[in-house]
Amino acid sequence: MELTKTLVLVRHGATAWSESGRLCGWSDVPLSNLGRNQARSVRDRIEPRSFTGIWTSDLTRACEFARLVRDGARPDPRLREFDFGEIEGNTWAECDPTIQAALASFDDFDALGGESVAGFRSRVVEFVDELSSGAHLVFTHGGVIRLLTRLSGEEQSPSPGEMVSLGWDERK
Repeated sequence: MELTKTLVLVRHGATAWSESGRLCGWSDVPLSNLGRNQARSVRDRIEPRSFTGIWTSDLTRACEFARLVRDGARPDPRLREFDFGEIEGNTWAECDPTIQAALASFDDFDALGGESVAGFRSRVVEFVDELSSGAHLVFTHGGVIRLLTRLSGEEQSPSPGEMVSLGWDERK
């Protein structure tokens, strides 16, 4: 099957939580000054490019990052980060070793009071499958990018403010 979509996935910039190593899923944490500076850096690399669609997670940190990089991003809640539930706001060290192992293996993780990776995968893939053919700029979160690159066979975990390009076909 021919690739019909290209996704330019941009992880939003740093927040106070990411700078302190806290799990930040659906908590609506704003960008830090570092995150705003990262947006300015990304803007220079994105500006000359043309896109079929520009999208963003509806969480404040992604919306603000998108606005600083390129106006016109449409928010979609399906692009939100994984909902960590009861471990939201914890650092890696504060998580029980069994939770650490489950998070690391990723696919079968089910966050108590949050969501399962299966549900997360379903909502993110639904969003991508509904996109028209062409190149789409997507401002989102590390977990969304990890999931999509993992499904493509090239798992990546970009740092805040980094971009990943990904071809997508409907077989995923």
